[in-house]
Amino acid sequence: MFKVVTVAREYGSGGGIIARAVAEKLRWNLLDRALIRAVARTAQVDTDTAERYDEHVEPWWQRFHRAGVWSAAIMAGIAPIDAQFFDAATMAALARQVMLKAAARGDCVIVGRGAQCALQGREDVLHVFIGAPWAERVGRVRAGAPSSQDAEELIRVTDHERASYIRNYYGCDWKNPHLYHMMIGSQLGTEMASWTIVNAVRGVGQP
Repeated sequence: MFKVVTVAREYGSGGGIIARAVAEKLRWNLLDRALIRAVARTAQVDTDTAERYDEHVEPWWQRFHRAGVWSAAIMAGIAPIDAQFFDAATMAALARQVMLKAAARGDCVIVGRGAQCALQGREDVLHVFIGAPWAERVGRVRAGAPSSQDAEELIRVTDHERASYIRNYYGCDWKNPHLYHMMIGSQLGTEMASWTIVNAVRGVGQP
């Protein structure tokens, strides 16, 4: 029996909306924005700071600099949190901890953040990928983004960051179909897509 659902999603696919619908239908906890808030509390940073590093990989030169700051703080006898050390790698590590604890409790839907990789070995977790045709994604992003933003470029950049995040922190290919039990096109609509996932969780249609 599945106790957890992970939802990976292309940017602009509406995957977050579908994940919320699944959580509501199952009456499970949704870990999306809530996951960011949990990390912020753990790291003792504000939510905006945690969100800035969410699903993000810093350039190598920034990571090199951060490592130097970390080493200097340790050698000076300063705890990293006292040195106000927080970066994308810290965010990813703490997000993983939050996801593992949530999965142990069960009854939750986790959106993004490499959950499909962090929880890959668990038989009680259903892994789902949500995609959508390019035109549909562009239209959805244009409807919600400021008019000054280039929707197509925003999609490309965000997808690239999500793929880099999974590759850098988990060594996985974000769109590898073998990571998922289901790959769903959101053009089916939120209701049909969410019910497809809910029925899979409940084992509807199985002999």
